[in-house]
Amino acid sequence: MILNEILANRKKAIADLKETITISTLEKQISALNIRHLSFKEALKKQDKPLNVIAEVKKASPSKGLICKAFNHLEIAKSYEKGQAAALSVLTEPTYFQGCNQYLTEIKGEVCLPVLRKDFIIDPFQIYEAKAIGADAILLIVAALSPRELKVYLDLANQLELDVLVETHNEQEVKIALEAGAEIIGVNNRNLQTFEVSLEISERLRKLIPKEKVFVAESGIHTVEDIKRLKALEINAVLIGESVVKAQNPKDKLQELINA
Repeated sequence: MILNEILANRKKAIADLKETITISTLEKQISALNIRHLSFKEALKKQDKPLNVIAEVKKASPSKGLICKAFNHLEIAKSYEKGQAAALSVLTEPTYFQGCNQYLTEIKGEVCLPVLRKDFIIDPFQIYEAKAIGADAILLIVAALSPRELKVYLDLANQLELDVLVETHNEQEVKIALEAGAEIIGVNNRNLQTFEVSLEISERLRKLIPKEKVFVAESGIHTVEDIKRLKALEINAVLIGESVVKAQNPKDKLQELINA
């Protein structure tokens, strides 16, 4: 199961990292930050465009391998900004997605949009690290955490003024996310165990999420028809990666989807 493999890999990598960097060190880096925090949540609630898109800066994935051969994270991020993305998602997981923390820090310094750190967070250390590298928000995956861990990590993120996209895949996970106090709930249309994708997951789970919460549809979104199908659910935002990263002109592709 690929999710379990990724989590085991991250656990080892974080344990190694904690041998050389302490949370105290990260707290000092956070105190020295000289960047403007932007609200990820508020960006997804705006109603000044047809659709709010979280555009993803992603080089590779476990299911597709290398997605973008001519990968330039800054050029991609800037094209998304020109294409009217509401926010950015930056992959920082190095082994399976070929991401890194430096991509996020450099993008945050060049682009005036809220930035989500997209990673597999399984340790409080990573939450402090996310803040220290300049993230405005983090991803917490219900399938990767116990209900207690989810609640603790949400509280810690709030203390650090980080918004949290809580990712769910089924009815039970939505219930756990709501009980933990999640304000931004993502529904991933990709099964993290099989990697099969279906927009029916968003359609099925939408009714379980209160309208006062921010609803984000994730994965499997490639065409204008996909966007129209999701818009009918009265969603707040979509997270799109592969279809815009692979586009010959990411800016134009993004605008095509936004204006669907």
